[in-house]
Amino acid sequence: MEDLKAKVTESVEFINQKSKIKPEIAIILGTGLGRLAEDIKEKEIIPYSEIPNFPVSTVQSHSGNLVLGKLGNKEVVAMQGRFHYYEGYSLKEVTFPVRVMKNLGADLIIISNAAGGMNRFFKRGDLMLITDHINLFGDNPLIGPNDEELGPRFPDMSEAYSQKLIELVKKVALKEKIRLQEGVYAGLTGPTLETSAEYRFLISIGADAVGMSTVPEVIVANHMGMKVLGISCITDLAIDGVIEGVSLEEILQIASNAEPVMTKLVKKVIEKID
Repeated sequence: MEDLKAKVTESVEFINQKSKIKPEIAIILGTGLGRLAEDIKEKEIIPYSEIPNFPVSTVQSHSGNLVLGKLGNKEVVAMQGRFHYYEGYSLKEVTFPVRVMKNLGADLIIISNAAGGMNRFFKRGDLMLITDHINLFGDNPLIGPNDEELGPRFPDMSEAYSQKLIELVKKVALKEKIRLQEGVYAGLTGPTLETSAEYRFLISIGADAVGMSTVPEVIVANHMGMKVLGISCITDLAIDGVIEGVSLEEILQIASNAEPVMTKLVKKVIEKID
C-alpha cells in the first residue's frame, strides 16, 4: 500500500506541473462518449502515456487522454477513455486513475459507459441512470492489505450511487425533456458479449443493464469517500434473454448518436451541483 500511495503521489505531482486546475469533479467518459471533453474550456490535455504509473488504453474507441479544465461553472478532470480488466490489467490498475483524480481534489465522480439493456422498456440509445450495481467480476480492487489513509477496510456500499445526485439528474432530465431510464448495472469481465442463458440469468437476479466496466471504479470511489453518479448508454438489447445481434461498429454508432444528449445532461447536472 505504501507503493500505491507513492505511485499516486508521483502521478498527481506530474499532473499538477502540467495544469493549474484543481478539479472539484472527476468524469470517466466511456465507449463512444469521449467527445464531452471537447466542451471543456481552458483545457490541458495529457496523454496517459506521459503520466507516471498510468496504464494505457488499448480499446479502439478510447482516446487515452486526461483532460483538465472548466466545464460549466466547475473545474473538472476527465478521462477520455478508461481501462478494463479484459485488457489484462488488474483491478488495482484499472482503478488507479480514480485514486489520482481524488487526490487532485475531486470529491465527486461521474462515470459513463456503454451497456447492453435487458429491461423490456429500454430502447437502443436510451440513457440509464445507474441506481445500484451487481459485481460479477469475481474480483474486487480492494482485495489485499488496506491503508486506512486511503479508506476503510470494509467500506459501506449501501449508497454506492449518491441518492442526492440521482434525484438531481432526474429533475434535470425532466426539465430538459431528456428520455431517462434507471436501473441496476451488472459488471462482468468481458471481452465476450453475453450468451442468451447469461442474459436470462442476469435478468433473474435483478439486472437491467450489463457491461464490462464501472463497478471497480465505483468501489474505489466509495472507498475514498467520493460521491458517485453513473449513467449508461444502452447500445444493444437482449429483452427476455433474446439477443438482438449487434456489431462493435453499431455499438459505437449508437453511443455516438446518443453522445450529444449525454453531453447536454452531464453539463446541465454539473452546472447545478452545489
